Amino acid sequence: MFREQIEFIKGLYAKNELSLHEPVFGGNELKYVSECINSTFVSSVGQFVNKFEESVCQFTGAKFAVATTNGTSALHLALVALGVEAEDEVITQNITFIATVNAISYCRAVPIIIDCDEDNLGLSPRLLERFLDENAELMDGICVNKKTKRKIKACLPMHVFGHPVKLDDLILVCKKWNITIIEDAAESLGSYYKGRHTGTFGEVGILSFNGNKVVTTGGGGMVVTNNSELAKHLKHLSTTARVAHKWDFIHDEIGFNYRLPNLNAALGVAQLEVLPSFLENKRDTAKSYKTYFESKSIKFWNESLDTRCNFWLNAIILKDKNERDVFLEQTNSSGLMTRPLWSLISDLKIYNHAVKTSYPNSEYFRDRLVNIPSGVRR
Repeated sequence: MFREQIEFIKGLYAKNELSLHEPVFGGNELKYVSECINSTFVSSVGQFVNKFEESVCQFTGAKFAVATTNGTSALHLALVALGVEAEDEVITQNITFIATVNAISYCRAVPIIIDCDEDNLGLSPRLLERFLDENAELMDGICVNKKTKRKIKACLPMHVFGHPVKLDDLILVCKKWNITIIEDAAESLGSYYKGRHTGTFGEVGILSFNGNKVVTTGGGGMVVTNNSELAKHLKHLSTTARVAHKWDFIHDEIGFNYRLPNLNAALGVAQLEVLPSFLENKRDTAKSYKTYFESKSIKFWNESLDTRCNFWLNAIILKDKNERDVFLEQTNSSGLMTRPLWSLISDLKIYNHAVKTSYPNSEYFRDRLVNIPSGVRR
């Protein structure tokens, strides 16, 4: 049924077997990692950590960056630094990787799960506004859920597969209700909303450099912010909250061992040097996919108005769940790694306690969306 589509993808990459998104190392990775090893500074102190943070700031336009062990630890760090505590509520979306919601749970906070927009898969400002109008009230400037009596402390949108959410509208809603925005930009390095890099609109944003991301440090993350005091606090928390001293060990609050090792950062510095070429390569792939699949009357998930997407993971929308399952079976049996959408957060038993609404949009895409090979072509 999908033999022609399989052959097209294999021909595009000139490979008979393809993963979803594998890393590419063709720059200064080996050189910088060797320099790091020779320096003996392979843990969380070293020149490459600082250089990696500076490079991320230069690329994204953020004023400050704090490197962490992974994107999940970056999310947790951001939530803690912004005062999210046990029994607070944090707004997020139904279509997201589990790490987004897990980080909320690490704080023993309760997620509020909102449906997605139809054109970007991300948190819908319109549906969030409806939820808050019906369920929230401001008490002394604090947003409170009238039904649960819990504080609604933050909003955590995630840019799915690199496609930015409607940030302007979301900012207006959250400003009205005095809710802090934390952007989960784990998948959107190189994505822009109205010409500005994702992750730089909220009070903080986070990035991920996992092995399957556009650029990788093996495992790594980053918190970005324009707030200097917040940046200092984030770095302090990430280094076990140790007070600076030549030899003594004084810790003035509960901190975390979340600092990125210098060895990983060396890899990241080299990867960022070639990021622009990666992004152009991936845009060219997305263009080829769009032209081909639309000629076969299959919807290709393209960037929406006012955005420039990094096309981290490309996606197509099939007719129904049955067609989706046939496509998944045939492609994976033929050596092409394809994947369905993650389980919806609302479908997971571990999040039965979350504050929920209805999810017609998320459920539609759950049954039809498939990610197809999306790595940099060589």
